[in-house]
Amino acid sequence: MQGTVSALSLSTPFLKPPNRNRDLKLTQISHSNSPKLPGFNFVHGLTRESPLLALSSSRFSARLRGSLFLWNRRDNRLKVRAASVPENTEDTVKPSGVIKTLQLGAMFAVWYILNIYFNIYNKQVLKVYPFPATVTAFQFGCGALMITLMWASNIVIRPKITPSQFAVIFPLAVVHTMGNLLTNISLGKVAVSFTHTIKSMEPFFTVVLSALFLAERPTIWVVSSLVPIVGGVALASFTEASFNWTGFYSAMASNLTNQSRNVFSKKFMVNKEETLDNINLFSVITIISFILLAPVAIFLEGIKFTPSYLQSAANQGLNVKELCVRSVLAGFCLHSYQQVSYMILQMVSPVTHAVGNCVKRVVVIVSSVFFFQTSVSPINSLGTAVALAGVFLYSRAKRIKPKPKAA
Repeated sequence: MQGTVSALSLSTPFLKPPNRNRDLKLTQISHSNSPKLPGFNFVHGLTRESPLLALSSSRFSARLRGSLFLWNRRDNRLKVRAASVPENTEDTVKPSGVIKTLQLGAMFAVWYILNIYFNIYNKQVLKVYPFPATVTAFQFGCGALMITLMWASNIVIRPKITPSQFAVIFPLAVVHTMGNLLTNISLGKVAVSFTHTIKSMEPFFTVVLSALFLAERPTIWVVSSLVPIVGGVALASFTEASFNWTGFYSAMASNLTNQSRNVFSKKFMVNKEETLDNINLFSVITIISFILLAPVAIFLEGIKFTPSYLQSAANQGLNVKELCVRSVLAGFCLHSYQQVSYMILQMVSPVTHAVGNCVKRVVVIVSSVFFFQTSVSPINSLGTAVALAGVFLYSRAKRIKPKPKAA
């Protein structure tokens, strides 16, 4: 409507006749629906009783009809141009939508690629350097360094944390630290594909914790989707060649800690005025996690950067330079893919993000099987596929809202 009004207002100066009286007569004629009316009206002050005047009136009427035809053509042009304003506006909106879709697709691709490389580099390091607490603390340190550089260069505005915010963020950082540490313990003990198969049970823990702490009752569709998840993980675990109880329990515990972080963040971050955006929230959690885990790693595992431990890793296939480079790349990929994940979460709905996370897990499992040449039996593959299908069904079931009860 605004586009039509603006087009009309810009075009009217070119349509005003120079004579006001003529403008008034043309206005009167143009409002009439009959094409014969101009011949019966007063034309230049003369009446229609005289034959001469009737003849001149008929000639003038013919000319006037021709001018009105041109006037109508101009009106039609004007109407077409006015109606085309919203269409042009839509055309300008469409490319931006396409660009946004391409940008989102590129971000998903970067998310997956960084996740693949993180799991590969991380597994290579943990295989020859079996100190998961030290490795996890080093990865948090890489993330904290990247965050400091982003804040110093104003790429991301550094937040001001209030005491009330810190009281909420601190327990989230504790469970975040434990989740990453437990995941690295599992990756050090079993195959990457098996760890991620177990981690596909995250929806199960989400439903249980939400029911216990948030009093959220799951729908029948959500509960039904958990059946293939649990059954698929159980089938894959029974047939896993690299099965290890430490790796199994630590992966399960990481599910518990990671999902408790999500549930508690939903429970405690209720004051919208004090909430942080996703990127800064993750950044603050990462820095707190590094401060928490660094002394714990030294206490549990000691200082493991001595030449003797580095030489021990070199004897198993990675020299000191390769070990350091892969450790730095793993830390970079870990923080980068989590940052990209939070950026995607700001652009899409949580359900879309959950579906993307399910696809990411499939990509990581398949790529790790090919890279590390992991032996996978047909039954193990079936169990993994069933579990991942259940995760996909869970993400779809979350979109189904329960029908309101009749009063």
